[in-house]
Amino acid sequence: MPYSNFLQHMAALQLLGMEWPFRVVAPCPAHQKPYTLPCPTTGFRLMRQLAILLILLVSAPASAEMPVIQIKIANHVLSTEVAHTQTSRTQGLMYRQSMGENRGMLFVFPETGYHSMWMVNTNIPLSVAFVDEKGVILNIADMVPHTRMAHSSAGAAKYAIEANLGWFWERGIKAGKHVSGLERAPAAE
Repeated sequence: MPYSNFLQHMAALQLLGMEWPFRVVAPCPAHQKPYTLPCPTTGFRLMRQLAILLILLVSAPASAEMPVIQIKIANHVLSTEVAHTQTSRTQGLMYRQSMGENRGMLFVFPETGYHSMWMVNTNIPLSVAFVDEKGVILNIADMVPHTRMAHSSAGAAKYAIEANLGWFWERGIKAGKHVSGLERAPAAE
């Protein structure tokens, strides 16, 4: 690596709040400029800081945006983030402070069955519609933030749709209505 590139990389590390972790050892034979080796005392600090940086970079995909699809219920369109992985289903809408009027989250379960939702660490009041594998709404429940009360499907559900509290009621959407667009959702993992 050319000496100037090395200095640019070290400047970038300093911008990240990392200290200069090296000692000058000898002049570089090719450029007659000093080159450096890790200092034993600060080398461990650099390794720790780089490990933290790596963890942050690796964990970024976990917080990456979920796929978004449009679903339609009784001529009303809802833009839904799709929670199709175990991690995204577990996280759900936790810690969110708000959600747009015609926005929601579609949970895709790996198997059809009796599923339940709760509101631990969820700040937004929500309504949930449980949907069977044919796209028919089984039941709708209103949920209060920060509660552990389980809200369960009335039958074997393949999907759950969370929207702002009252979204379904305000549009006259009840059990028995059909949801279209579910086929565009990624398969559950």
